[in-house]
Amino acid sequence: MDPTIIWYLVGGVLLAAVVIVGFVAVGRRSALRRGQDRAELPTESSAGGTVAAPPEDEAEVVDRPKTAATEPTTDGSTEVAEPEVAEPAAPELERPEPRQSRLARLRQRLAGSGNALSRGLLTLLSRDRIDEETWEDFEDTLLTSDLGVGPTTELVETLRTRFRVDGISDPHQARGILREELIKLVDPSLDRSLATRRGETPAVVLVVGVNGTGKTTTVGKLARVLVAEDNDVLLGAVDTFRAAAADQLQTWGERVGVPTVRGPEGADPASVAFEAVQAGIEQEVDAVLIDTAGRLHTKAGLMDELGKVKRVIERQAPVTEVLLVLDATTGQNGLTQARIFAEVVDVTGIVLTKLDGSAKGGIVIQVQRELGVPVKLVGLGEGADDLAPFEPESFVDALLETPAAAA
Repeated sequence: MDPTIIWYLVGGVLLAAVVIVGFVAVGRRSALRRGQDRAELPTESSAGGTVAAPPEDEAEVVDRPKTAATEPTTDGSTEVAEPEVAEPAAPELERPEPRQSRLARLRQRLAGSGNALSRGLLTLLSRDRIDEETWEDFEDTLLTSDLGVGPTTELVETLRTRFRVDGISDPHQARGILREELIKLVDPSLDRSLATRRGETPAVVLVVGVNGTGKTTTVGKLARVLVAEDNDVLLGAVDTFRAAAADQLQTWGERVGVPTVRGPEGADPASVAFEAVQAGIEQEVDAVLIDTAGRLHTKAGLMDELGKVKRVIERQAPVTEVLLVLDATTGQNGLTQARIFAEVVDVTGIVLTKLDGSAKGGIVIQVQRELGVPVKLVGLGEGADDLAPFEPESFVDALLETPAAAA
């Protein structure tokens, strides 16, 4: 074959190979550029720069919390909605019973208690004929109900005179006269209101009493009474010697949303009382209730300390009320306690607890005569709202089990 033709053929093959290689190279470059462009699509960051977006076919493994939701707007764009923040649930507070509800329930309970004084009065009224022996039995009943010698003698002589002069034989008339004379003995003229109204400073109520009378419980129940009357209250746990006293009082307060000021176990009671009143002044509460230690009235040092607590409090605000808590079942021992406490802290009112079927109701009359101080509150049970203002007429009606007591 002619060499010239051979060279043309070789040249054509080489040219074809170069063209093919060129096309392949261009194709691969285009493919690489498309892949790079796809991987580097820009997205706007919150700072105005760009961040790499993940490939569309790649799954997101970590679940991220949604901090905001998007909502469509009228122009087609999206608007970020504010995230909803879950508010912590507020503790559910108890709602104390109103005054009238407590009074009605306590009257019914007292009327059904059948205590010694009530039984003695009803025995007198149930007799067909009231002779000397009947009067002696009646007098003994009054004495055993802690009415006291003076009030007992006075009541018996008055009743005997009125029954004889008026010729009383009808039990209904006898009941009316007995009711009148008992109310006189209980003395409705005494001021039984609580000095818990705020003045320039909060009212300060000092609650005192020996161990076991229900003093801390009474403070908690009194806080409920005041809260039910729309008062702002603060508690002071000044009994720093009994380990559970502050915890017990704080629990009572938390149930109705009342704060408690407390100190470490064994702290100076006067110091804790001072801080409680100071907090009450700063928070502008209506009343500060101070629960003191359950002092043994036979220990002079402890009684002196109680006097110190009162003096320290009065550097900031006057003590408007001093309530002495007495267990109605303690009888004459309760009177001894009352006398000594009255000498130290000028008691202004009595709280009688446990005035139920086991109590001797005559203590109400005797303690008032001994101290010249009214019974202001009574408690008849363990319930949270078993504390109510003492009302002479209601008390007597309950003892006689008249319809008024059951109303």
